[in-house]
Amino acid sequence: MKYCIVIAGILIQTLVFGQKNEAAQDWPNLQKYATDNAVLLQTPATQNRVVFMGNSITEFWKVRDSSFFAVHPNYIDRGISGQTTPQMLLRFRQDVIDLKPAVVVILAGINDIAENTGPISLNTTMGNIASMAELAGVHHIKVILCAVLPANHFPWHPGIYPADKVIALNKMIQEYATARHLTYVDFYKPMADADKGLDAKYTLDGVHPTLAGYQIMDALVEKAIRHTLRKN
Repeated sequence: MKYCIVIAGILIQTLVFGQKNEAAQDWPNLQKYATDNAVLLQTPATQNRVVFMGNSITEFWKVRDSSFFAVHPNYIDRGISGQTTPQMLLRFRQDVIDLKPAVVVILAGINDIAENTGPISLNTTMGNIASMAELAGVHHIKVILCAVLPANHFPWHPGIYPADKVIALNKMIQEYATARHLTYVDFYKPMADADKGLDAKYTLDGVHPTLAGYQIMDALVEKAIRHTLRKN
């Protein structure tokens, strides 16, 4: 009986380790869009292709606000839920550069503040965002940098108070964009409440937008895309 229990324990440990090891082998989740990218690459890139790079806020955009992407078939969503900027940087070539867009919209940083992949400084986060922007520039892809949406708590990590870090990171992103003549989209101001959080009329969990929230973002990013495409 004891022998059976030991064997069962070993099998459980092996299964758990195997699952963790499998995830670790594709830490940036390159497989998420591999098939979609392959299909997309079978046809020439449209003149005004735009790739949206981000985390769950970007991934859910095409789900909760599907009509926005339906009327803009040249808009390609490449958000992955839970991702931090180092993960996005690792998949940036596959999910952005190789797709040959005219513009990339980068919305990133909130999961770094949430420490989803461990503690990380704001300077490192900003460095990762800058690296993505600079990689895009080398490949003649125009860049739109987005302000991180307001948040004053994380449902999945209640021990962290993010509000002031969000404000600080947004200042860094805006200063970087201004210095390098990149388009900056301020999602923060029109969506924040008096407590430095995401206004309740735009969210159910304090982090992810509802359709009403995404519609605010639609108008702002669409204006930014038109402006950026006109740039020399």
